Amino acid sequence: MFDYTLIRSRRKTISIEIDSGAHLTVRAPMRTPKYEIQRFLEEKNEWIEKHMAGAEKRMEKARQAEPLSRWELRDLTEEALRVLPLKVKHYAQIIGVTYGHITVRNQKTLWGSCSSKGNLNFNCMLMKTPEHIQDYVVVHELCHRKEMNHSARFWKLVGEVIPDYKQCRKWLKDEGGALLLSSHARSA
Repeated sequence: MFDYTLIRSRRKTISIEIDSGAHLTVRAPMRTPKYEIQRFLEEKNEWIEKHMAGAEKRMEKARQAEPLSRWELRDLTEEALRVLPLKVKHYAQIIGVTYGHITVRNQKTLWGSCSSKGNLNFNCMLMKTPEHIQDYVVVHELCHRKEMNHSARFWKLVGEVIPDYKQCRKWLKDEGGALLLSSHARSA
């Protein structure tokens, strides 16, 4: 059996997720007995093994990535501050939303975020991704101005602007982890 982190909440079903670090998280309703969680994990064993193997392959690829220097990260941040605000302005008009400040940082796990006040934050490593991925992340965050969740309505909004958003998400999952890790795996 796999090691995992258990998070109990006011949900109705058990779910599992594997992060880019090949760590398994189980989310379960508050009063679900441990034996029921174990049985669920046994039923999903094949799925877990398959996805853990994929996560471990992505981690190995990331470990082999060439680390970026402080100067390279600074250059990526400057490039992002030139490129991303133009994309934000363009897509905000299409989606019909407003936004606040735009910030660019070097983050370990997030490609972008949107605050409840409409401030947008983007990862400088977006500049190492293909342009259609940059567009997807910008649209994703701007759609949070209408839906601050990942509901079906949210994904419908994203799909209206980026019809192939599922392929973009897959690209970020498959290729993005190595990029994010390379920005934090600096040699001494």
